[in-house]
Amino acid sequence: MTRYPQETPTILVLKTNIADQACLNKIAPVLSGDKRILRWNVDQQDIDNVLRIECEELTYEDIFHMVLKAGLWCEELPD
Repeated sequence: MTRYPQETPTILVLKTNIADQACLNKIAPVLSGDKRILRWNVDQQDIDNVLRIECEELTYEDIFHMVLKAGLWCEELPD
């Protein structure tokens, strides 16, 4: 039996301006509609409104463009 390594999803963490339900309503269809995004959430209790994305084949730049297209802002959150 041949075993292939299981690909682990990439986890991207971003600082955003997704601070309320209206902003969340703007970004939800964009992120939920992309099949490469496995899971996502926004911590609106955090001062940085952290967006955490588990995905396949996406980069910070890809997410930046998705969020910008929804009329919002984000940047990579340094470790």
